[in-house]
Amino acid sequence: MRILLIEDNETLAETIMDRLHADGHAIDCEHDGELANDLLRHKQFDLVLMDVNLPGRSGFEILRSMRARGDATPVLILTARSEIDDRLIGLDGGADDYIVKPVDLRELAARCRALIRRRSGVASNEFRAGNLVFDRASKVATIDGRDIELRNREVQLLEIFIGNLQRVLTKEDLADKVYSFDEAPSMNAVEQMVTRLRKKLSGGPIILKTIRGLGYIAHIADE
Repeated sequence: MRILLIEDNETLAETIMDRLHADGHAIDCEHDGELANDLLRHKQFDLVLMDVNLPGRSGFEILRSMRARGDATPVLILTARSEIDDRLIGLDGGADDYIVKPVDLRELAARCRALIRRRSGVASNEFRAGNLVFDRASKVATIDGRDIELRNREVQLLEIFIGNLQRVLTKEDLADKVYSFDEAPSMNAVEQMVTRLRKKLSGGPIILKTIRGLGYIAHIADE
């Protein structure tokens, strides 16, 4: 999952980024509201985590700008415990959820998962297909009850393919969701990750097919 964090408290931002990185997400951070607003006009993310009081432009202004141009990206507002008005204004202005500071990182991670499930129309963290079970919360995938032992990047890829079954994804699409701006991926690295994941999924129902000149498409066997 590709996440944008907009938070001017650098210590808090680093703490949140460390946790979400550990959960296997690609996360970018902006400390200035105006810069974040410009970025969101040109770049698509899976989720936005946003403080309210920001230099340059407030979180509410960014949110209004997003919704006014039809950007439906899920937004989670970070708000101070005592400022209930922030929560009401944010939710009425188009925010999907909020979390109060000081942030409980476990709750934040769970709310992020819930927002992505909601957008995808999925009610459970657990994905099942044939003998494959994948738990989005624990990041554990099993085939016939056997742990597949996926690396973080491979977990990200699996989540992307599961969320885009029967859709062609280019190498650029995959790189865009797996890597942040601070990383410099090569298309060869993406190919190698897909090859490793395909091998580990052997014996399960998910087929990762290479479409020459286009990219990859995942489907469930016999579908």
